[in-house]
Amino acid sequence: MKDKHQLMGTEKIGKLLLQFSLPAIIGMVVNALYNIVDRIYIGNIANVGHLAIAGVGIVFPVIIFVFGFSILIGLGSATNISLNLGRKNQDEAEKYLGTALVYGTVVSFILALIAYIWLDYIVGFLGGSEKTFVYAKEYLKVCILGFPAAVVGYVANASIRADGNPKMAMITLLLGAVTNIVLDPIFIFYFGMGVKGAALATIISQYVSGIWAVYYFYSRFSGIKIRREYLVASFEKIKEITMIGSAPFAIQLGSSVVNYTYNSTLKVYGGDTAIGAMAVVQAILVFTLMPVFGINQGLQPVLGYNYGARLFSRVKEALYKAIFGATAICVFYYIIIQFFSKDLIKIFTHEQGLLDIASRGLKVEAFMLPIIGFQIICTVYFQAVGKPKMSLFMSLSRQIIVLIPCILIMSKMFGAVGIWYAAPVSDFIATLVTLILIKRELKTLKNLEEKSTIDKIKN
Repeated sequence: MKDKHQLMGTEKIGKLLLQFSLPAIIGMVVNALYNIVDRIYIGNIANVGHLAIAGVGIVFPVIIFVFGFSILIGLGSATNISLNLGRKNQDEAEKYLGTALVYGTVVSFILALIAYIWLDYIVGFLGGSEKTFVYAKEYLKVCILGFPAAVVGYVANASIRADGNPKMAMITLLLGAVTNIVLDPIFIFYFGMGVKGAALATIISQYVSGIWAVYYFYSRFSGIKIRREYLVASFEKIKEITMIGSAPFAIQLGSSVVNYTYNSTLKVYGGDTAIGAMAVVQAILVFTLMPVFGINQGLQPVLGYNYGARLFSRVKEALYKAIFGATAICVFYYIIIQFFSKDLIKIFTHEQGLLDIASRGLKVEAFMLPIIGFQIICTVYFQAVGKPKMSLFMSLSRQIIVLIPCILIMSKMFGAVGIWYAAPVSDFIATLVTLILIKRELKTLKNLEEKSTIDKIKN
């Protein structure tokens, strides 16, 4: 297993990125089908599909918020594991794994308890109307039961990638996604459970995936292991995990707040149909970005290991190649969306009002898609090399600092149209900020590389 870890410092960067990113891309794309399949089936429920999908969209900020904690702990611990493996400190890496699993378990139960106690208030606060409240509540009430599996499963899966086994991480995601795809129509239509059935299928698949991910670290396939003596809540390690994971957590928290801001403004300027349209559009856009997030996940251990091993030329090469790959994917999906937006929306609904709004909105929301990949990759770079404050700022620049004000200001100026145009405006501004920051960081990286070369010559 040590040879497997060392390959991250010796194998060709292009090959490494393919080995780590391709399984992650496949896993993320299939995993995105959790929400895609749910919304496709829910949107096609006879007579009430358009209201049911709006209900799911209303409570989606809660799902994003909880997933944010999965990312906070999962990527925070995975980065620390990668850095320590790069420093040849496997024992420390296993301590981070143990702490992360305990941290995730405690946090997930707290979140589930809070959500259950305040269920009605949460649904009402998020914008549940007289027509959509029942669907939103039914969906969220069941999803709460899956919070522990969602958080702990993601933490374990991120650690599998950090352990140098991206294929197993992909299999873990595929296992959950396929389970969800199979169970959705059975619960929704055969048993007639509607949105409650969609939620039940989701949490069962999360438990299947989560249990398998944890078991991996007891199997012969893992390089690092879950050790009983390391299953403790180490305050020092929790602090390190939280600091490193704060940037991707901010992205998810921002997504949750943005989703709420979209829903609350659309409720005023467009009503339930507009909220349903946004739910469909967001599902498609999240799906298109999953390959980029897959590159992110494959890039993270490669960057972390090589930065920890002071192989700075390999760090730069990995960053450049990841940016190229992410941009190519974004351009491809941009073209698909601009030419086939209505066909994509028809997969979810044939309700004419919803179809018209969503097909136009999708084109607008995706207008800056070709440059988003660059911004996402650069954000994970700072996280992977142990610079969470910079990564946090870059994450907030798009989600909180720019996008939310754009939604609020442009909705007052232009109504519903302004809400849809807020995203491309925000993407453009955030990418300019990212370009300035990453150029400065590359100069720092060049200085570190030169210093490392001089030190090697002296020694």
